Amino acid sequence: MRQWGYGVMVLSLVFALSGVGDPAWAGAPTEHLRLQVERVIKTLDDPELKKESRARERRQAVRKIADDIFDFTETAKRSLGRHWANRSAAEREEFVRLFTDLLERSYLSKIETYGGEKVHYGGDAVDGDVATVKTRIATKGGTEIPIDYKMLKRGDRWLVYDVAIEGVSLVANYRTQFNKIIQTSSYQELVKKLKTKQEEFLEDEKQKRTSLR
Repeated sequence: MRQWGYGVMVLSLVFALSGVGDPAWAGAPTEHLRLQVERVIKTLDDPELKKESRARERRQAVRKIADDIFDFTETAKRSLGRHWANRSAAEREEFVRLFTDLLERSYLSKIETYGGEKVHYGGDAVDGDVATVKTRIATKGGTEIPIDYKMLKRGDRWLVYDVAIEGVSLVANYRTQFNKIIQTSSYQELVKKLKTKQEEFLEDEKQKRTSLR
C-alpha cells in the first residue's frame, strides 16, 4: 500500500509535541487535547519507562492514552467512505480493529523520536458536537506547520477523528488509497493488505524482543 508514511507522520506529530499558548481563549476541545498530549509527554519523559527493558510497557501506556484522544471507529468509518455502508457488522468490527492497530503501531514506532517540538494552540471553532482545534507547530528550523484537529463530542469528552496538515486530511488520504484498492481489486484485498501489514509489525516486534535477550 502506498503512502503509509503520511499516516505515520501525522500521528507522530499528534503526540510528539509539548504545548504552549495562552489558555485564556481555550475552549473544551482544546483543553481536552492539551490535557491528553501532556499525559503522553509525561509518559515519554518518565525516567523508568525510558529504559529499553520497559519499552513494551511504555508503548502500552501511550497506546492507552491514544484511546482517550482518538475516536478510531469514526476515523475508520470515514476513511472507508461510501464502502462502509456495504459492510456487515462483523466486517465493520474487523476493519476498525485492523485499521486502529495499523495506526497505533505506526505511530508507536515513531513517537519515541520526540524532540521537544512546540505546538501553539490557536483556538477552536465549535459547532454543536463538532469542533476544529487549530494549532501551529514551531519546528527547530524556524518554520511553522499548521495542523488542524477535527473532533467530535462523545459524552463529556472530545475525541479526534481526523488530522489535517497544511490542509491535507489524514482521513481523505486513506480514503483515496482504500477506494482505489477496492475499485481495482476488492474489499477483501484491502483487508488482506491490512492483515499483511499487521503481521509485518508483529514480526518486527518479535525480532526486536529476541535481539534484546
